[in-house]
Amino acid sequence: MAKTLFEKIWERHVVDTLADGTVQLYIDRLYCHEVTSPQAFAGLRERGLKPFRPERVTCMPDHNIPTLHQDRPIEDPVSRRQVDTLAQNASEFGLEHYGLLHPRNGIIHVVGPENGLTQPGMTIVCGDSHTSTHGAMGAVAFGIGTSEVEMTLATQCLLQRKPKTMRITVDGSLQTGVTAKDLALYLIRRMTTGGATGYFVEYAGEAIRRTSMEERLTLCNLSIEMGARGGMVAPDEVTFEYLRNRKYAPRGADWDRAVSGWRTLPSDAGAVFDSEVAFRAEDIEPMITCGTHPGTGIGINETVPRPDESDEAGQISYAKSLEYMGFKAGERLIGKPVDYVFLGSCTNGRIEDFRAFTRFVKGKRKASGVTAWLVPGSWAVERQIRAEGLDRILNEAGFELRQPGCSACLAMNEDKVPAGKYAVSTSNRNFEGRQGPGARTMLAGPLVAAAAAVTGVVADPRAWPASNMET
Repeated sequence: MAKTLFEKIWERHVVDTLADGTVQLYIDRLYCHEVTSPQAFAGLRERGLKPFRPERVTCMPDHNIPTLHQDRPIEDPVSRRQVDTLAQNASEFGLEHYGLLHPRNGIIHVVGPENGLTQPGMTIVCGDSHTSTHGAMGAVAFGIGTSEVEMTLATQCLLQRKPKTMRITVDGSLQTGVTAKDLALYLIRRMTTGGATGYFVEYAGEAIRRTSMEERLTLCNLSIEMGARGGMVAPDEVTFEYLRNRKYAPRGADWDRAVSGWRTLPSDAGAVFDSEVAFRAEDIEPMITCGTHPGTGIGINETVPRPDESDEAGQISYAKSLEYMGFKAGERLIGKPVDYVFLGSCTNGRIEDFRAFTRFVKGKRKASGVTAWLVPGSWAVERQIRAEGLDRILNEAGFELRQPGCSACLAMNEDKVPAGKYAVSTSNRNFEGRQGPGARTMLAGPLVAAAAAVTGVVADPRAWPASNMET
């Protein structure tokens, strides 16, 4: 019987099936950060338990850490306590821990793939909704709650209901100046923020096959924003070349055996999905959000949409969203002033994002009224930026790098956008107050962010020569 990528991985990890259909699912890797793990470790301690397979657990602070002066004590007492508690728990329970200034520290969803901890065919969980990122490498990866973190630590298994499957096919080729972030925002707009609820999504089609590994990580990172349980891309030569020689990737004969197994994972011809959706890559232009959730993306040259008259509750919510943002239906965002630009997060904090941003701003100058936070997703990304000389180009254009961390993706550290200020952000959520109380966030890709950074307004990056955007 033909099977999907998801079904193959899921079925290989089923330990037992209960009478009500709930599955006991084996988990290959658990990632722990400082926000959702303290109660889980406390639960183990109260019950006198230890992690069942400590070698399958990786701990790393990322949400609460500062992106300046990481060699100093964290000033905020709540953040400091959470970061210190993770270090203490990892030490007590004998778990791998990449703390502040560790050469492999960074955002956990960036560090996992770049070190080869994430591999095709795995089941991966973390107490963080954007765990869906890791599905880009052909894994079943999803976010879990604190009690489930405790369950995974204690048993290396989870009780789960099998989700439905959806295939989103994107054929054709993305235009110059259109990034994976634009693709993701376009799909969320078309699917809506609840359009994939209950599904595990596999991305397929010519446009997906042409993406790099890092572009796939961006796409799968945002799957949760359309309600999906997770997102996946079938492993292929792009995946294998990305993983080759990574620190935790198999070596020698083990590598050959692993790749041979990974080649069997893609969905079989004739495999049946519970839902199929198709889009054309040529229809996508650079995107930017106008409201207060990721489903409010519009093409950079489109006007702010009018509310759906058939949905009264939606009209009220949308009107409130536009009021918060200070926008009106029917107007364009092009030319709107921008106060802050944020390049980073587990969505767009990888080396390819910094290359794209740097190519665009090379030979230009940061707009005087813009505060720019450029935050690598890991120390490995930071080292590569410097090795390639990108930092020098950025400095010449008036930009400075900060230290790795989640930074302005969410207001859990010192990088907060002030109330009423507008930020063009490459992160994943634009909820009210997400980047700081009263902050107004417009989600976009690295090229739209770069154009805003050098002009001080929302701008279409395609207004510049294509050489600014091509690799």
